[in-house]
Amino acid sequence: MDGETVVTRDGRLGRIRLNRPKVLNALSAAQYHDITRCLAGWEDDPEIGVVLIEGEGERAFCAGGDIRMVWDAARRGNHGFNRDVFRTEYRLNRRIHRYPKPYVSLLDGICMGGGAGLSVNGDFRIATERTRFAMPETGIGFFPDVGATHFLNRCPGHVGLYLGLTGRQLGPADCLWAGIATHFVPADRLGELRLALAGAALAADSGEAVASVLARFHEEPGDGPLLRQLDGLERCFAHRRLGDVVEELRLDGGQWAWDTLAELSGRAPFSLAVTNRQLREGRGLDFDEALRREFRLAWHFLQGQDFLEGIRAQVVDKDRRPAWTPSSLAEVDELAVAAYFQPLGDNELPLP
Repeated sequence: MDGETVVTRDGRLGRIRLNRPKVLNALSAAQYHDITRCLAGWEDDPEIGVVLIEGEGERAFCAGGDIRMVWDAARRGNHGFNRDVFRTEYRLNRRIHRYPKPYVSLLDGICMGGGAGLSVNGDFRIATERTRFAMPETGIGFFPDVGATHFLNRCPGHVGLYLGLTGRQLGPADCLWAGIATHFVPADRLGELRLALAGAALAADSGEAVASVLARFHEEPGDGPLLRQLDGLERCFAHRRLGDVVEELRLDGGQWAWDTLAELSGRAPFSLAVTNRQLREGRGLDFDEALRREFRLAWHFLQGQDFLEGIRAQVVDKDRRPAWTPSSLAEVDELAVAAYFQPLGDNELPLP
C-alpha cells in the first residue's frame, strides 16, 4: 500500500505525490520530514535533474497542514510538538525556495495554506481549470504563513494584502495574473506534460529544458474576475489602517466592496491586525527574514486563544461560530500586536 508521501523516479525526474486524498492531501507532521529528506537527498544526486510535486486525485494539490493535529497536541499540552511542526515546515519552505534544481508543482485542484508553501515558493507552478488558491488563515485565527510574507508581496499592487486579509479564493486566470501560478495547462494534458518533463530532466541544462516544455504547453486562460476589481481594490486597500480600509469599502458601495466587507467580518480581528502589519512591513524583506518573522508570529499564535478557537469552530465542532478575542477591530490592542513581532531570543527559527 502506498504511504502518505509517494516518492518515485522516472528517469532523472524525481516525483513526489501527496497521498492523503480523503483529507484533500492535507499534510501530516510526518510528511514535512519525509519531503525534507527526499529533497535533501536529491539535491546532490546526479541522477535527479528535475523535481515534480503533485497531489493524489483531482480535488486538491494540498489543502494545507492538518490543523486537527495542532488542536490534538495542544489539548495534550504537547506544545513542543506544535512548535516542531512549524519549525520543520518553515525550514522545508526555505529549502524549496532555494532549491538548486528545477522544482515544478502541479496545482490541480485546491491549493491552500501549507500547500502554497510547498509550491508557490518554488520555480514553476502549473495551474489547471480546477485550481483554487487561497490563504484562508485569518478565518481560523491565524495568519498567512509558509513564506506568504514574501510571495503575497510579489503580487501586483495591494492584491497580496487583500488575499491575505480576506482569504479570497482565486481561480486559474487570476492565479496566473497575480503571479501565484507561472503557467496554465488544461488538466487533460497533464499526462503529456509529465512525459515531457521526464524528457526535460535528461537535458544538460534541465532548467532551460523545463522552461521550454512549459512554454510549449502553456495556454492563455483569459482574464479572471479579480482583474476587473483592481481599481476598487487598490483604492480601498491603499489605506494603512484597517479601519480606514473598512470605511473606504463602505463608501464604495459596490457589490465587490460589500462582499469584501462580509469576508472580513467573519475573520479574527486580532489576526487581521497582525496580518495587516505583517504584509505591509514585509515588503522588500528577503526570504529568510520573512520566515523568521513568521515563526515569531506562529510561536505567539500557538500560545494564544484564537487559533485553537478557530480550529475548534471549523474542524472539531464544526459549528462555524468562533468566539474571537477580541471580538472587533476596535478592541484590538496595537501593543499586543507589536509584541507578536518581537524576537524570540534562543527560540528563533534556526536557518542554516
